[in-house]
This record gives sequence, structure tokens and C-alpha cells, in this order.
Amino acid sequence: MAQTTEAVEEKDQQTPDQPSDNQQADSKTQAQAAEFSEVSGQEAAGAGSSIDILLDMSIPVTVSIGQTEMPVKGLLQIGPGSVLKLDKSINAPVDLFMNNTKFATGTVVVVEGRFGVRIENILGLHESVVQPKK
Repeated sequence: MAQTTEAVEEKDQQTPDQPSDNQQADSKTQAQAAEFSEVSGQEAAGAGSSIDILLDMSIPVTVSIGQTEMPVKGLLQIGPGSVLKLDKSINAPVDLFMNNTKFATGTVVVVEGRFGVRIENILGLHESVVQPKK
């Protein structure tokens, strides 16, 4: 018990210049700036600089024919045979999204018994629209 009393008295006698145990623990968790060396263009390119691996990747494309809003009560009442009226007319172009970003518009077509989309317009960077997440 004498040891505990001495420790308490020692803490009470610390000056503001001496960090307490809590302050020392905080200083151990503080972030420090990292230093990185410069890399020349040739070193950065290296043997793996080919973009072929990116060109072979697949990315999901989503086609949106329209949307609607309805109260939860109405949603709970729908069943087989129910029809939801969408906000777009049948002749309006559909929107194509990649990673929730609209990148093109097109027209729905049928290809070998499956839905397809004929691209009508590729949007530029200033025209692209991020689809809100629901």
C-alpha cells in the first residue's frame, strides 16, 4: 500500500513540463508525416505498365428504363399481374449506367429473343450524372 501512496504523491507533484502517463500514451498514437522518395518516369513505368489487364476486365452496366415512387402501403398491395407505371414514355431513350454513373443513352431492341440496347448517345464528362443510391 505504501507503493500506491507514493505513486499518487508523485503524480500530484508533477510539473506542467512533465507529461503524465496519459499524455505519454497519447503521444505514442499521434500520426507522423511520411517521407517518400521521388521516382523517375522510367522507374514508375516498369515492365507491368501495360493497360492490357484493364482492357480485359469486365464491369457491370445497368440499363434503366424508368422509375416510379409509391407509398409503402401501395407496395404491400402489389402482386402478380400488378402493373407499375414508370416516369418515361415508351419512346424515350433508356439510360446506361456504369458504376452508378450515367454514361450513355439508347433504345431498347430485341436481339435473338433477348433485350438489347442500341447506343444512341455517349455522354461526355460534363454530361455524366451519378445515379443516387437508394
